[in-house]
Amino acid sequence: MKNVLITISLTTLLTISSTALLAGNKHHSKHHNFDNTAKVTHVEPLYRTVRVSTPQRECWDNHQHRTGHPQRESYTSTIAGGIVGGLLGHQLGDGNGKTVMTVAGTLLGGSIGRDLGYKRQHLDDYDRGETCRVTDRYFEEERADGYRVTYRYQGQSYTTHMDHHPGKRIPVEVSVRPAGQYY
Repeated sequence: MKNVLITISLTTLLTISSTALLAGNKHHSKHHNFDNTAKVTHVEPLYRTVRVSTPQRECWDNHQHRTGHPQRESYTSTIAGGIVGGLLGHQLGDGNGKTVMTVAGTLLGGSIGRDLGYKRQHLDDYDRGETCRVTDRYFEEERADGYRVTYRYQGQSYTTHMDHHPGKRIPVEVSVRPAGQYY
């Protein structure tokens, strides 16, 4: 029984002394941090100038008359139209009407061939349509780049850069440590 009492006493003594020792070490750590707030005294918006590119579509008409040597008028389309029209008229006609249909087809086909050749020749004399291109237009603009914030804590002024407006107070993290050399 005596051994049990000695063991219990020693265990109790060690437990109490180790608790006190650990509690004492808590006060000997190097740094203590805690959160607080500081009063904002000045907020200045910061801006930066950026170069912005905007694509711009430019179009213009191409209704320009071609200058150059005058071309001779070709009779190829008139002759080709007359031959085709004559052959068709010859196929459609009967007896004495065959000759009449051949002549009528030749005249009508020649007229159509001439009209088509004339339109094509005059269309070639002009550039028609619209030409477009995309170019970049550049301009500079000011963009918000955050805020320079001045605040006071414990009678001292500090300045920091923030990406948003802080309001009247900002949170600060305070660190306390012993002055001078320490182990």
